[in-house]
Amino acid sequence: MNLEEMYKSEVIPAMMKKFNYKSVMQVPKLEKVVINMGVSDVKESSKAMDAAVADLTKIAGQKPIVTKARKSIAAFKVREGMDIGCKVTLRREKMYSFITKLFNVALPRVRDFKGVKPNSFDGRGNYSMGIKEQLIFPEIEYDKIDKVRGMDIIFVTTAKTDEEAKALLEMLGMPFSEK
Repeated sequence: MNLEEMYKSEVIPAMMKKFNYKSVMQVPKLEKVVINMGVSDVKESSKAMDAAVADLTKIAGQKPIVTKARKSIAAFKVREGMDIGCKVTLRREKMYSFITKLFNVALPRVRDFKGVKPNSFDGRGNYSMGIKEQLIFPEIEYDKIDKVRGMDIIFVTTAKTDEEAKALLEMLGMPFSEK
């Protein structure tokens, strides 16, 4: 059973019972997952952005868009309009397959993994987490990377509160730590 089927058959009834929802439409759901990778070394090497885009394409299964600087910051040697990162937004099947891969394959490969922090909610039911290296994903070959890069993963839900969002993500299989 894939994650989407599990959501419909197990998560919805459990959430309705836990939060006393009157309608199935009140149950929060995962809207999208956004993966963002900042590429700070693009100033020295123009190939760095190509490598980051290639890595993110392999990880997400979808081509990312290149993000540009909105304003110039002299201290960081960044000019307005300069390429500074890449991001990809996953929805529906690709989102559920990425989440399954993240929870079951990638996160357990993190050294000394004890779970993700349960306090990274934004107050509106969205959760964000950072990953220090792209090597935890099985698609990335260790010998073929030029530099270890981290990324941010944001889970956007329709939940109104952090408590609802945490319950939803736990039922989907997110391995939260005990604090």
